[in-house]
Amino acid sequence: MTRTRTPGISRRSTLALMGAGAMSVAAPWVARAQAKTIKVGMPTILSGRVAQLGTSSRNAVMLEVDKVNAAGGLAGRPIEMVIRDSKGQPQEAARVARELVNTDGCEWLIDGEASSGSFAVHEVARDLGVLCVHTCSEASSLTADPKQHIPNAFRCVRQGIHDSIVGGSYAAAISKAKGLKKWATCSPDYAYGRDTTGEFTLYLKRFAPDVEVISESWPKLFQPDYTEVVTKILQAKPQALYSCLWGGDLTSYIDQANIYAMFSQMEVFAVNMADYTALTVVKNLPKGIHSGNRYIKTFPTTPENAAWGDAYKSKYNEYPTNWSWQNATAVMFLAEAAKKANATDGKKIAEVLAGLTIKCPFGADGTVTMRGDDHTLVGYAIGWGTTIPQEPYVPEVKAGDWKTIFELEAEWKKSKGYT
Repeated sequence: MTRTRTPGISRRSTLALMGAGAMSVAAPWVARAQAKTIKVGMPTILSGRVAQLGTSSRNAVMLEVDKVNAAGGLAGRPIEMVIRDSKGQPQEAARVARELVNTDGCEWLIDGEASSGSFAVHEVARDLGVLCVHTCSEASSLTADPKQHIPNAFRCVRQGIHDSIVGGSYAAAISKAKGLKKWATCSPDYAYGRDTTGEFTLYLKRFAPDVEVISESWPKLFQPDYTEVVTKILQAKPQALYSCLWGGDLTSYIDQANIYAMFSQMEVFAVNMADYTALTVVKNLPKGIHSGNRYIKTFPTTPENAAWGDAYKSKYNEYPTNWSWQNATAVMFLAEAAKKANATDGKKIAEVLAGLTIKCPFGADGTVTMRGDDHTLVGYAIGWGTTIPQEPYVPEVKAGDWKTIFELEAEWKKSKGYT
Protein backbone atom coordinates (compact mmCIF):
# COMPACT_ATOMS: atom_id res chain seq x y z
CA MET A 1 0.00 0.00 0.00
CA THR A 2 1.48 3.30 -1.09
CA ARG A 3 2.07 5.88 1.61
CA THR A 4 2.45 9.51 0.67
CA ARG A 5 1.94 13.03 1.97
CA THR A 6 -1.18 14.82 0.72
CA PRO A 7 -1.62 18.61 0.58
CA GLY A 8 -4.15 19.94 3.07
CA ILE A 9 -3.52 17.23 5.69
CA SER A 10 -1.01 17.99 8.42
CA ARG A 11 1.87 15.82 9.61
CA ARG A 12 -0.02 15.30 12.85
CA SER A 13 -3.06 13.71 11.24
CA THR A 14 -3.56 10.91 8.79
CA LEU A 15 -6.42 10.12 6.53
CA ALA A 16 -7.19 6.93 4.65
CA LEU A 17 -9.77 7.17 1.92
CA MET A 18 -11.08 3.94 0.40
CA GLY A 19 -13.54 4.63 -2.36
CA ALA A 20 -13.70 4.46 -6.11
CA GLY A 21 -9.97 5.10 -6.36
CA ALA A 22 -9.00 2.84 -3.43
CA MET A 23 -6.46 5.40 -2.21
CA SER A 24 -4.59 5.34 1.09
CA VAL A 25 -2.94 8.38 2.63
CA ALA A 26 -0.61 8.40 5.60
CA ALA A 27 2.30 10.42 6.90
CA PRO A 28 5.75 8.73 7.36
CA TRP A 29 5.85 9.35 11.10
CA VAL A 30 2.73 7.24 11.64
CA ALA A 31 4.52 4.06 10.61
CA ARG A 32 7.08 4.71 13.32
CA ALA A 33 4.40 5.30 15.96
CA GLN A 34 1.93 2.66 14.81
CA ALA A 35 1.79 0.90 18.16
CA LYS A 36 0.48 4.03 19.89
CA THR A 37 -1.90 5.19 17.16
CA ILE A 38 -5.64 4.83 17.68
CA LYS A 39 -7.47 4.13 14.46
CA VAL A 40 -10.91 5.68 14.10
CA GLY A 41 -13.05 4.52 11.20
CA MET A 42 -15.48 6.76 9.36
CA PRO A 43 -17.97 5.50 6.78
CA THR A 44 -19.52 8.41 4.88
CA ILE A 45 -20.72 9.56 1.45
CA LEU A 46 -17.84 10.84 -0.69
CA SER A 47 -19.33 10.43 -4.18
CA GLY A 48 -22.56 11.28 -5.95
CA ARG A 49 -24.88 14.27 -5.67
CA VAL A 50 -24.66 14.55 -1.88
CA ALA A 51 -20.90 13.99 -1.66
CA GLN A 52 -20.60 17.30 0.18
CA LEU A 53 -22.11 15.57 3.21
CA GLY A 54 -19.03 13.36 3.33
CA THR A 55 -16.39 15.85 2.28
CA SER A 56 -17.52 18.56 4.69
CA SER A 57 -17.86 15.98 7.48
CA ARG A 58 -14.38 14.64 6.76
CA ASN A 59 -12.90 18.14 6.60
CA ALA A 60 -14.33 19.11 9.98
CA VAL A 61 -13.15 15.88 11.59
CA MET A 62 -9.63 16.43 10.28
CA LEU A 63 -9.62 20.07 11.42
CA GLU A 64 -10.31 18.92 14.99
CA VAL A 65 -8.11 15.81 14.81
CA ASP A 66 -5.19 18.06 13.87
CA LYS A 67 -5.79 20.03 17.07
CA VAL A 68 -6.06 16.89 19.20
CA ASN A 69 -2.88 15.38 17.77
CA ALA A 70 -1.00 18.66 18.12
CA ALA A 71 -1.93 18.62 21.82
CA GLY A 72 -0.59 15.09 22.32
CA GLY A 73 -3.43 12.89 21.08
CA LEU A 74 -6.02 10.95 23.07
CA ALA A 75 -4.48 9.79 26.35
CA GLY A 76 -1.13 10.00 24.58
CA ARG A 77 -2.26 8.20 21.43
CA PRO A 78 -2.34 10.09 18.11
CA ILE A 79 -5.48 9.62 16.03
CA GLU A 80 -5.35 8.00 12.61
CA MET A 81 -8.58 8.47 10.66
CA VAL A 82 -9.60 5.77 8.18
CA ILE A 83 -12.34 7.21 6.00
CA ARG A 84 -14.25 5.28 3.34
CA ASP A 85 -16.95 6.00 0.79
CA SER A 86 -20.28 4.21 1.16
CA LYS A 87 -21.62 5.85 -2.02
CA GLY A 88 -24.80 6.64 -0.10
CA GLN A 89 -25.88 2.98 -0.04
CA PRO A 90 -26.98 1.55 3.34
CA GLN A 91 -25.74 -1.98 2.61
CA GLU A 92 -22.36 -0.58 1.59
CA ALA A 93 -22.27 1.58 4.73
CA ALA A 94 -22.77 -1.52 6.88
CA ARG A 95 -20.15 -3.51 4.95
CA VAL A 96 -17.62 -0.68 5.16
CA ALA A 97 -18.24 -0.13 8.89
CA ARG A 98 -17.74 -3.81 9.64
CA GLU A 99 -14.56 -3.92 7.54
CA LEU A 100 -13.16 -0.82 9.23
CA VAL A 101 -13.33 -2.64 12.58
CA ASN A 102 -12.58 -6.23 11.61
CA THR A 103 -9.99 -5.68 8.87
CA ASP A 104 -8.52 -2.22 9.43
CA GLY A 105 -8.40 -2.49 13.21
CA CYS A 106 -10.39 0.65 14.00
CA GLU A 107 -11.28 0.91 17.68
CA TRP A 108 -14.01 3.55 17.30
CA LEU A 109 -16.42 4.57 14.56
CA ILE A 110 -17.51 8.09 13.62
CA ASP A 111 -20.60 7.41 11.52
CA GLY A 112 -20.80 10.13 8.88
CA GLU A 113 -23.75 8.60 7.04
CA ALA A 114 -27.14 10.08 6.21
CA SER A 115 -30.04 8.51 8.13
CA SER A 116 -30.54 5.77 5.53
CA GLY A 117 -27.02 4.49 6.21
CA SER A 118 -26.80 5.34 9.91
CA PHE A 119 -29.42 2.78 10.92
CA ALA A 120 -27.31 0.15 9.12
CA VAL A 121 -24.08 1.28 10.82
CA HIS A 122 -25.93 1.31 14.14
CA GLU A 123 -26.66 -2.40 13.78
CA VAL A 124 -22.98 -3.07 13.09
CA ALA A 125 -22.09 -1.19 16.28
CA ARG A 126 -24.69 -3.26 18.15
CA ASP A 127 -23.21 -6.49 16.80
CA LEU A 128 -19.52 -5.67 17.31
CA GLY A 129 -19.86 -3.63 20.52
CA VAL A 130 -17.61 -0.91 19.09
CA LEU A 131 -17.92 2.70 20.26
CA CYS A 132 -19.90 4.60 17.61
CA VAL A 133 -20.81 8.28 17.33
CA HIS A 134 -23.40 9.16 14.70
CA THR A 135 -22.67 12.59 13.22
CA CYS A 136 -25.13 13.20 10.36
CA SER A 137 -28.41 11.31 10.94
CA GLU A 138 -31.23 13.55 12.17
CA ALA A 139 -34.00 10.91 12.19
CA SER A 140 -35.38 11.25 15.71
CA SER A 141 -36.05 7.54 16.21
CA LEU A 142 -32.35 6.66 15.95
CA THR A 143 -31.88 7.63 19.58
CA ALA A 144 -35.41 8.42 20.82
CA ASP A 145 -36.73 4.88 20.26
CA PRO A 146 -35.55 2.72 23.19
CA LYS A 147 -35.44 -0.30 20.86
CA GLN A 148 -32.53 1.40 19.11
CA HIS A 149 -30.62 2.13 22.31
CA ILE A 150 -27.23 0.49 22.83
CA PRO A 151 -24.70 1.60 25.47
CA ASN A 152 -21.89 2.08 22.94
CA ALA A 153 -23.66 4.40 20.45
CA PHE A 154 -24.23 8.15 20.64
CA ARG A 155 -25.70 10.81 18.34
CA CYS A 156 -23.80 14.10 18.02
CA VAL A 157 -26.38 15.62 15.67
CA ARG A 158 -29.30 18.02 15.77
CA GLN A 159 -32.55 16.07 15.92
CA GLY A 160 -35.61 16.27 13.70
CA ILE A 161 -37.96 16.56 16.67
CA HIS A 162 -36.02 19.55 18.04
CA ASP A 163 -36.08 21.38 14.69
CA SER A 164 -39.76 20.54 14.27
CA ILE A 165 -40.76 21.96 17.64
CA VAL A 166 -38.92 25.21 16.99
CA GLY A 167 -39.91 25.31 13.31
CA GLY A 168 -43.55 24.43 13.96
CA SER A 169 -43.88 27.25 16.47
CA TYR A 170 -42.14 29.72 14.14
CA ALA A 171 -44.26 28.70 11.12
CA ALA A 172 -47.49 28.81 13.12
CA ALA A 173 -46.87 32.41 14.13
CA ILE A 174 -46.31 33.40 10.49
CA SER A 175 -49.34 31.36 9.39
CA LYS A 176 -51.58 33.23 11.84
CA ALA A 177 -50.18 36.61 10.82
CA LYS A 178 -50.53 35.95 7.08
CA GLY A 179 -53.55 33.63 7.04
CA LEU A 180 -51.65 30.63 5.63
CA LYS A 181 -54.16 27.84 6.13
CA LYS A 182 -53.51 25.58 3.13
CA TRP A 183 -50.16 23.81 3.21
CA ALA A 184 -48.25 21.36 1.03
CA THR A 185 -45.19 19.29 1.94
CA CYS A 186 -42.31 17.97 -0.16
CA SER A 187 -39.71 15.81 1.59
CA PRO A 188 -37.47 12.84 0.76
CA ASP A 189 -39.02 9.39 0.90
CA TYR A 190 -37.07 7.74 3.73
CA ALA A 191 -36.95 7.77 7.52
CA TYR A 192 -35.59 11.29 8.01
CA GLY A 193 -37.93 12.87 5.47
CA ARG A 194 -41.12 11.20 6.65
CA ASP A 195 -40.33 11.44 10.38
CA THR A 196 -39.30 15.09 10.31
CA THR A 197 -42.20 16.18 8.10
CA GLY A 198 -44.66 14.41 10.40
CA GLU A 199 -43.10 16.06 13.43
CA PHE A 200 -43.13 19.52 11.83
CA THR A 201 -46.80 19.32 10.84
CA LEU A 202 -47.66 17.98 14.30
CA TYR A 203 -46.32 21.14 15.94
CA LEU A 204 -47.49 23.46 13.18
CA LYS A 205 -51.07 22.25 13.82
CA ARG A 206 -50.57 22.34 17.57
CA PHE A 207 -49.76 26.05 17.46
CA ALA A 208 -52.03 26.87 14.48
CA PRO A 209 -55.02 24.45 14.62
CA ASP A 210 -56.67 25.89 11.48
CA VAL A 211 -53.85 24.70 9.22
CA GLU A 212 -54.64 21.96 6.68
CA VAL A 213 -52.12 19.91 4.66
CA ILE A 214 -53.71 19.58 1.21
CA SER A 215 -50.85 17.95 -0.71
CA GLU A 216 -47.89 15.69 0.11
CA SER A 217 -44.98 14.81 -2.19
CA TRP A 218 -42.28 12.23 -1.42
CA PRO A 219 -39.49 12.32 -4.03
CA LYS A 220 -36.92 9.56 -3.83
CA LEU A 221 -33.54 10.28 -2.29
CA PHE A 222 -31.17 11.61 -5.00
CA GLN A 223 -34.05 11.91 -7.52
CA PRO A 224 -32.74 13.73 -10.64
CA ASP A 225 -35.97 15.31 -11.95
CA TYR A 226 -38.53 17.19 -9.84
CA THR A 227 -40.82 18.36 -12.65
CA GLU A 228 -43.70 16.10 -11.60
CA VAL A 229 -43.32 17.11 -7.96
CA VAL A 230 -43.26 20.84 -8.74
CA THR A 231 -46.29 20.69 -11.03
CA LYS A 232 -48.23 18.67 -8.45
CA ILE A 233 -47.60 21.34 -5.82
CA LEU A 234 -48.53 24.18 -8.17
CA GLN A 235 -51.77 22.44 -9.14
CA ALA A 236 -52.72 22.05 -5.46
CA LYS A 237 -52.33 25.84 -5.01
CA PRO A 238 -51.16 25.82 -1.38
CA GLN A 239 -50.48 29.04 0.47
CA ALA A 240 -47.38 27.60 2.11
CA LEU A 241 -44.93 24.76 1.50
CA TYR A 242 -42.74 22.81 3.93
CA SER A 243 -39.72 20.77 2.78
CA CYS A 244 -36.84 18.95 4.44
CA LEU A 245 -35.01 18.13 1.22
CA TRP A 246 -31.29 18.61 1.77
CA GLY A 247 -27.91 18.96 0.09
CA GLY A 248 -27.81 18.39 -3.66
CA ASP A 249 -31.45 17.30 -3.65
CA LEU A 250 -32.54 20.65 -2.21
CA THR A 251 -30.42 22.75 -4.57
CA SER A 252 -31.60 20.76 -7.62
CA TYR A 253 -35.20 21.10 -6.47
CA ILE A 254 -34.91 24.88 -6.04
CA ASP A 255 -33.18 25.35 -9.40
CA GLN A 256 -35.91 23.35 -11.13
CA ALA A 257 -38.76 25.02 -9.19
CA ASN A 258 -37.38 28.44 -10.12
CA ILE A 259 -38.24 27.68 -13.76
CA TYR A 260 -41.91 27.70 -12.73
CA ALA A 261 -41.53 30.74 -10.43
CA MET A 262 -42.85 28.52 -7.63
CA PHE A 263 -41.33 30.50 -4.79
CA SER A 264 -43.23 33.65 -5.74
CA GLN A 265 -46.56 31.81 -5.51
CA MET A 266 -46.40 30.57 -1.91
CA GLU A 267 -44.60 31.01 1.40
CA VAL A 268 -41.78 28.45 1.63
CA PHE A 269 -40.39 26.84 4.79
CA ALA A 270 -37.29 24.75 4.01
CA VAL A 271 -35.64 23.55 7.21
CA ASN A 272 -32.30 22.80 5.49
CA MET A 273 -31.95 26.02 3.48
CA ALA A 274 -29.82 28.05 5.89
CA ASP A 275 -26.64 26.09 5.26
CA TYR A 276 -23.76 27.17 3.06
CA THR A 277 -24.04 23.92 1.10
CA ALA A 278 -27.36 25.28 -0.25
CA LEU A 279 -26.98 29.04 0.11
CA THR A 280 -23.82 29.24 -2.02
CA VAL A 281 -24.79 26.65 -4.65
CA VAL A 282 -28.32 27.57 -5.77
CA LYS A 283 -28.05 29.49 -9.06
CA ASN A 284 -30.74 32.05 -8.21
CA LEU A 285 -31.41 31.97 -4.50
CA PRO A 286 -35.00 33.10 -3.88
CA LYS A 287 -35.50 35.81 -1.30
CA GLY A 288 -37.63 35.14 1.72
CA ILE A 289 -37.37 31.39 2.23
CA HIS A 290 -37.90 30.51 5.89
CA SER A 291 -35.33 28.08 7.25
CA GLY A 292 -33.96 26.53 10.36
CA ASN A 293 -30.33 27.34 11.05
CA ARG A 294 -28.02 24.63 9.78
CA TYR A 295 -24.61 26.22 9.86
CA ILE A 296 -24.04 29.92 9.42
CA LYS A 297 -21.16 31.64 11.14
CA THR A 298 -23.45 34.45 12.34
CA PHE A 299 -25.57 32.13 14.54
CA PRO A 300 -24.89 31.70 17.33
CA THR A 301 -23.62 35.27 17.29
CA THR A 302 -20.40 34.59 19.19
CA PRO A 303 -16.73 35.24 18.40
CA GLU A 304 -16.03 31.52 18.91
CA ASN A 305 -18.50 30.42 16.23
CA ALA A 306 -17.34 33.05 13.75
CA ALA A 307 -13.68 32.15 14.38
CA TRP A 308 -14.36 28.44 13.82
CA GLY A 309 -16.17 29.15 10.56
CA ASP A 310 -13.32 31.38 9.37
CA ALA A 311 -10.69 28.77 10.31
CA TYR A 312 -12.54 26.11 8.34
CA LYS A 313 -12.87 28.36 5.30
CA SER A 314 -9.22 29.34 5.52
CA LYS A 315 -8.13 25.69 5.49
CA TYR A 316 -10.53 24.31 2.89
CA ASN A 317 -11.43 27.40 0.82
CA GLU A 318 -15.15 26.86 1.33
CA TYR A 319 -17.66 27.45 4.09
CA PRO A 320 -18.50 24.69 6.60
CA THR A 321 -21.89 22.99 6.61
CA ASN A 322 -24.33 21.66 9.17
CA TRP A 323 -22.53 18.31 8.88
CA SER A 324 -19.24 20.08 9.57
CA TRP A 325 -20.13 21.47 12.98
CA GLN A 326 -21.71 18.18 14.06
CA ASN A 327 -18.63 16.16 13.14
CA ALA A 328 -16.32 18.70 14.72
CA THR A 329 -18.37 18.52 17.92
CA ALA A 330 -18.09 14.72 17.92
CA VAL A 331 -14.29 14.95 17.98
CA MET A 332 -14.50 17.55 20.75
CA PHE A 333 -16.65 15.19 22.82
CA LEU A 334 -14.34 12.22 22.22
CA ALA A 335 -11.27 14.25 23.11
CA GLU A 336 -12.80 15.52 26.36
CA ALA A 337 -14.06 12.05 27.28
CA ALA A 338 -10.61 10.53 26.69
CA LYS A 339 -9.09 13.28 28.82
CA LYS A 340 -11.49 12.66 31.69
CA ALA A 341 -11.13 8.87 31.45
CA ASN A 342 -7.38 9.07 30.80
CA ALA A 343 -8.00 6.15 28.47
CA THR A 344 -9.10 5.24 24.95
CA ASP A 345 -10.99 2.07 25.79
CA GLY A 346 -14.40 2.29 24.11
CA LYS A 347 -16.38 1.18 27.15
CA LYS A 348 -14.68 3.72 29.41
CA ILE A 349 -15.22 6.49 26.86
CA ALA A 350 -18.91 5.56 26.58
CA GLU A 351 -19.33 5.77 30.35
CA VAL A 352 -17.88 9.29 30.38
CA LEU A 353 -19.77 10.48 27.28
CA ALA A 354 -23.21 9.79 28.79
CA GLY A 355 -24.24 13.08 30.40
CA LEU A 356 -21.02 14.91 29.46
CA THR A 357 -21.16 18.70 28.95
CA ILE A 358 -18.38 20.44 27.02
CA LYS A 359 -17.53 23.97 25.95
CA CYS A 360 -18.45 24.32 22.28
CA PRO A 361 -18.68 27.19 19.77
CA PHE A 362 -22.01 25.82 18.53
CA GLY A 363 -23.82 25.76 21.88
CA ALA A 364 -26.76 28.03 22.64
CA ASP A 365 -24.96 29.10 25.81
CA GLY A 366 -21.43 28.16 24.77
CA THR A 367 -21.83 24.54 25.87
CA VAL A 368 -23.48 21.36 24.56
CA THR A 369 -24.43 18.17 26.38
CA MET A 370 -24.55 14.51 25.40
CA ARG A 371 -27.75 13.60 27.20
CA GLY A 372 -27.34 10.56 29.41
CA ASP A 373 -30.62 8.70 28.98
CA ASP A 374 -30.85 8.58 25.19
CA HIS A 375 -27.27 9.45 24.19
CA THR A 376 -28.23 12.41 21.99
CA LEU A 377 -26.95 15.95 21.62
CA VAL A 378 -28.81 18.83 23.29
CA GLY A 379 -28.18 22.49 24.01
CA TYR A 380 -26.92 23.40 20.53
CA ALA A 381 -27.91 26.73 18.99
CA ILE A 382 -31.22 26.29 17.18
CA GLY A 383 -33.56 28.76 15.52
CA TRP A 384 -35.39 29.85 12.37
CA GLY A 385 -35.15 32.91 10.16
CA THR A 386 -35.69 34.26 6.65
CA THR A 387 -33.08 34.10 3.90
CA ILE A 388 -31.71 36.85 1.68
CA PRO A 389 -29.67 36.06 -1.47
CA GLN A 390 -26.36 37.42 -0.20
CA GLU A 391 -24.30 37.36 3.00
CA PRO A 392 -25.14 37.14 5.84
CA TYR A 393 -27.94 35.09 4.15
CA VAL A 394 -30.05 34.87 7.32
CA PRO A 395 -29.64 38.29 8.99
CA GLU A 396 -31.99 37.56 11.89
CA VAL A 397 -32.56 34.19 13.57
CA LYS A 398 -35.30 33.66 16.14
CA ALA A 399 -33.67 31.33 18.67
CA GLY A 400 -35.54 28.35 20.04
CA ASP A 401 -36.04 27.93 23.78
CA TRP A 402 -34.56 24.68 25.13
CA LYS A 403 -36.90 24.63 28.12
CA THR A 404 -39.86 24.49 25.72
CA ILE A 405 -38.08 21.98 23.50
CA PHE A 406 -37.49 19.63 26.43
CA GLU A 407 -41.11 19.89 27.62
CA LEU A 408 -42.62 19.18 24.20
CA GLU A 409 -40.06 16.51 23.36
CA ALA A 410 -40.98 14.65 26.57
CA GLU A 411 -44.65 14.78 25.56
CA TRP A 412 -43.79 13.53 22.07
CA LYS A 413 -41.74 10.61 23.42
CA LYS A 414 -44.61 9.58 25.65
CA SER A 415 -47.09 9.77 22.75
CA LYS A 416 -44.81 7.51 20.69
CA GLY A 417 -44.50 4.98 23.49
CA TYR A 418 -40.80 5.71 23.89
CA THR A 419 -41.13 6.51 27.63
